[in-house]
Amino acid sequence: MGKKKSLLDRERKLYEKMRELWKRGQSELCEVRGSVIHGQGVYATQDIEKGTKIIEYVGERIDKEESNRRGIDLHEESLETGGAAVYIFTLDDDIDLDGNVPWNTARLINHSCNPNCEAWIEEDQIFIHALRDLKEGDELTFDYGFDVDCYEDHPCRCGEPECKGFIVSREQWPELERRLKKKQAKKSGKKAGKKAKA
Repeated sequence: MGKKKSLLDRERKLYEKMRELWKRGQSELCEVRGSVIHGQGVYATQDIEKGTKIIEYVGERIDKEESNRRGIDLHEESLETGGAAVYIFTLDDDIDLDGNVPWNTARLINHSCNPNCEAWIEEDQIFIHALRDLKEGDELTFDYGFDVDCYEDHPCRCGEPECKGFIVSREQWPELERRLKKKQAKKSGKKAGKKAKA
């Protein structure tokens, strides 16, 4: 009887922990719906004021080595399936948060070159905050902040007038533009060379 009670206690504790994680990944301020940007998105269920903490980005805490391994695996999978590549956020120099869990609603917030939300790290948690006033029905977006070195792996579909065509952090836009101009010049040079030979 003692082993059975111990097993039931462990299962109850695990259930409570999973229930708490699920609750933390939900918010009455938003819901998941189909998105014109990509697949599914997260939408405001009511008007939201600038600065409001909307939802927590939850997931599994992992070290950098595991984060790199998962990031590579997810990227390779995305190339085959067309799905989202990575849901991993940096928490600090040692720990990342893998948000690829079903109870993490915030993982479905899409990128935009003109985001209306921002991810803030508060102690050891990540929260999504409104950057400006949002209306009920607005799709929540934030800047994924990917590095310019892998820009070609991350085309942007946000549709904003100032869209750069790739998901790269705003701080790196000048470098992205430089690289795109260099690539275009190289392409134009090859075309001009082919015409001259003809």
